[in-house]
This record gives sequence, structure tokens and C-alpha cells, in this order.
Amino acid sequence: MTLWCRTVQKVAHNSRTPFSRTTSYYHTIQAIPRECTGSRVSARDRSQGRIPAVVFAQDLLDKNTDRRSPSRKQILSTERKQIHSILKSVELPFFCSTTFPLQIRAGSGSSVLLDSGKVLPIKVHRDEETGRILNLVFVWADDGTELKVDVPVVFKGVESCPGLKKGGYLKSIRTSLKYLCPAEHISPKIEVDVSNLDIGDRVFMSDIEVHPSWKLLSKNEKMPLCKISATKLENPEPAVM
Repeated sequence: MTLWCRTVQKVAHNSRTPFSRTTSYYHTIQAIPRECTGSRVSARDRSQGRIPAVVFAQDLLDKNTDRRSPSRKQILSTERKQIHSILKSVELPFFCSTTFPLQIRAGSGSSVLLDSGKVLPIKVHRDEETGRILNLVFVWADDGTELKVDVPVVFKGVESCPGLKKGGYLKSIRTSLKYLCPAEHISPKIEVDVSNLDIGDRVFMSDIEVHPSWKLLSKNEKMPLCKISATKLENPEPAVM
């Protein structure tokens, strides 16, 4: 039991790599306002190499209207080439747990800045057949605001895991965890170290070490996040490596 307690204390932490710190500096999303909305307008924007987007305060989604703050809702379009470039360096699913500076210009190539701030992507709508990005949804992520974020879970130490060396199998039960996070402390991922786990060992949600300001939005903190099983299931849920 003592060994297991020591193991749990070291298995997980939220990532604070240079990637999470520097992404914002290299990728400032450029956008321009859209005066009109609708499927025809959106189709025209896409034909011109742009992606329709919207940004608003996240609490606009709150069913309790008393909790809503001024939404700062903006209907926008972004450059497809820039978004594709960002996705190549950040990659899904980390894109929707990474904050970016946003600059809203008066027009394409304009030097007139209408609004700016930090944003968090929360949805990427794609065409089911082609995978083409159709729309983007952002929420304002200015420092001091709290946001609900699905933070991806990434496993490390797989190569040295004793349980896997014995023929065991790493079963990922949850690929992400939802937290309420201050915008300035959002991390793109949580790393779970499985290098000391043996067959039968589990990591629970409550074992995860994150920033003290984070609040886990789960009613069952004792639910396993992953475990080392003795045999591989026929249709396992893939782990994020």
C-alpha cells in the first residue's frame, strides 16, 4: 500500500511546457467582422479562403440568465491558411485547450484595430465527408475570467511501465477532464506518468495534480482515469499518447 501511495503522488501533473507558454506569441489570430450572416454569406466567405467564426463570453451559454455577463459577441471570419497553420503546430485536441490572442481588424489587410483580447477555441465544425473546417467558435479568455475547459489527458512513461513490460495493457477510461480554470492558468494538456504502474494499478481523477486554482467539474472524483489491465480488451478505447 505504501508503494502504491508513493506511485499515485507522482503520476500526473498539468503540462507547463514551452509549447503552452509560447503558442500565444507565435499565433495571433487575425479576424474581420461579418456584417451579414446566413448560409449563403458563409459559403461566399469559404470560397474566398475564409472561415466563418463567432466569439462571445462563455457564460452566454449559461441557462441561468442572471449569471450572464456582457457577451461582447462578435460575428467574424478568419483566414483559412492561418487556422490551418495553427492546427499543424498545435494539433487537435490541444487546439481547444489553448488560448490565443485575437485581433479584429476593420478589413482584410487593414491596420485599423477594432477589438482585441485573448480567446479560447471551444468548437471546430467540420464537414463530415471532407473534413473541411466550416465554422469556428471562440470564447473570450481574458485574465481574471473563469472558463470551463476540457483538458486532454496524455500518457507518458509508457515505454518503462512495469505492468506493460509484463504483458499488461494500458486502458484509457477518460481521454479528457473538464475543469473550471482561470483563463491565465489554462494548460493545453494534462500529462499522466504511468512509468511506475504495475498490473492492476489505477489512476483516479482525484490523483491528478493540477494548478490549485483549477476545479474539477465531476461528481465522482474517485472514477478511474486509466488502469493497467492484465489482458487487452477486444475493442479498447484508444489512449492519447
